[in-house]
Amino acid sequence: MPDNSLWPEHEQTREMVRAAANGEPGAENALLDRHRNALRRLIQFRMDRQIARRVDASDVVQDVLLEASKRLRDYVADPKMPFHLWLRQLAQDRMIDLHRRHHAQRRSVDREQSLRKSFGDRSSLDLAGQLQDQELTPAAATIRKELEERFLEALDLLDDADREVIVMRHIEQLGNSEVAQALQLSEAAAGMRYLRALRRLKAVLLEPGENV
Repeated sequence: MPDNSLWPEHEQTREMVRAAANGEPGAENALLDRHRNALRRLIQFRMDRQIARRVDASDVVQDVLLEASKRLRDYVADPKMPFHLWLRQLAQDRMIDLHRRHHAQRRSVDREQSLRKSFGDRSSLDLAGQLQDQELTPAAATIRKELEERFLEALDLLDDADREVIVMRHIEQLGNSEVAQALQLSEAAAGMRYLRALRRLKAVLLEPGENV
């Protein structure tokens, strides 16, 4: 996994899951707390801006962690997927319920603004050619900002399936096998979906006025 992955390093997480499974004191709390920041960033991205005005992301994070605590014994008894993907699914389910209850629309200008706020300064926008220098000259910083804006505008023009796989690979920094597990696809199918989404994203970036 890249160093800028949204989720904590997975090998240490596996060790913490084993410790929780063995009932070691404090292991469960340490495991859940380790993922708190990643959950918050994911939820801030997924949450519709209109809902964000009424619901604090930290409250949603706490709800997800409480649900994870209730279900953790079942998970460690039969971990069918890596812990971060399991926790991500709980967060996704919670967000679906939240959006349904608040009658929020999934796609909106506000949602794009939320994406900019949550991830605009991350190196995950590498598809748009974001510069990687830690200290950018003013001109380079301006170019990076323009590239980020083009990327975000193009991303918003994709359909839901294409946008989702791009976000999973380049914002959440999930690998192809993880995307396949999360979407319940074969690795080959997940890879093909990603390549198709890349082609459509490239088409939008090159021809902003064209349909995908």
